[in-house]
Amino acid sequence: MDRLPRILYAEDNVNDIELTLAAFQEINLVNQIDVVRDGEEALDYLFYRNRYANRERFLPALVLLDLKMPKKDGAEVLEAIRQSSEYANLPVVMLTSSQMETDVVRSYKLGVNGFVVKPIDFLEFVKAIKTIGYFWAFINVPPAK
Repeated sequence: MDRLPRILYAEDNVNDIELTLAAFQEINLVNQIDVVRDGEEALDYLFYRNRYANRERFLPALVLLDLKMPKKDGAEVLEAIRQSSEYANLPVVMLTSSQMETDVVRSYKLGVNGFVVKPIDFLEFVKAIKTIGYFWAFINVPPAK
């Protein structure tokens, strides 16, 4: 039996990480979630560099990407993803607190698949995460490898 594909979650806010993982658990999302804390670490993970140089070779099913992260922001990570032939079709969802139209437009120009503003309200945040997880894990049909 094939292993379920993993999800890469790039987020620097510990509270958002905990809430997101709890929301995924509530919808019985069984994919492993690999969490990285900044944009540079996200790129290291994706391109098998530094501490991820020896990680198992696989494509994540989805990348959840915070826009405002240290070292490299989400837009820089997205740009590197889209410039790579290996990750050209990798689903990427920006999950951010930014509501700036310029961030939305820039993200879509760089090839993001979705842009979700993190709700401030706890219950709305959990609902948004569940919806993202449900769509990408259960409804979406990815391209054949």
